[in-house]
Amino acid sequence: MAKEEMLEFEGTVTEVLPDGNFRVKLDNDHEILAYAAGKMRKHRIRTIAGDRVTVEMSPYDLERGRINFRHRTGGPTPAPGQRRAGAGNFRRR
Repeated sequence: MAKEEMLEFEGTVTEVLPDGNFRVKLDNDHEILAYAAGKMRKHRIRTIAGDRVTVEMSPYDLERGRINFRHRTGGPTPAPGQRRAGAGNFRRR
């Protein structure tokens, strides 16, 4: 039995829900429930309301999807060597 192709859509995160779920409004005006893909969780890519994302959906369930890419915004990015405030409360040796 062959695996079905995933459908890809772009949309905007409208709401961050508990347990890593997100409410996403797609460009075709449908609203779905989506979760962050494993690689996004592994690399701690944060997604907040208002972010543009790419969502993969199964052709069998068009109400749920997986966020597999967060598009970059035009906002400022920290310098490569710059550290976050409060990050790394560990002692260096």
